[in-house]
Amino acid sequence: MNLTVITYVLYLAISLPVTVWVARTLFKHGGVFLLDCFGGDTKLAESVNRLLVVGFYLVNIGFITLYLKLANAIADVPGVFEALSTKVGTALLVLGGMHFFNIYVFNRMRKRTLLETAPPPVTPERRVRVATDV
Repeated sequence: MNLTVITYVLYLAISLPVTVWVARTLFKHGGVFLLDCFGGDTKLAESVNRLLVVGFYLVNIGFITLYLKLANAIADVPGVFEALSTKVGTALLVLGGMHFFNIYVFNRMRKRTLLETAPPPVTPERRVRVATDV
């Protein structure tokens, strides 16, 4: 087995378990956040949480496998570490970028939900009569 194949195996052996770990962590701890985003609708929050995990797996495993190919053959052991650091680091950056994008989108949804249920910003001091002349 040459060093390029070893690099491929190590890359997959690192990237795939990290993807599974991140997905499980987001699923476990993201439920409360989604529940707040959807105004306490438990069924909707759980459903969206499961759909997000499926999408997360599809996008990240797809990226990891598409990014598997190396431009050049690995000639020595330091080359294995250099290629692994580039590949795993890029995969982790993509995971982080997706996470922050999701947080941004759901935080905007959460703010909208909070605004819809919030009391008026200022209590009224008096009432204005509306003319009802028809």
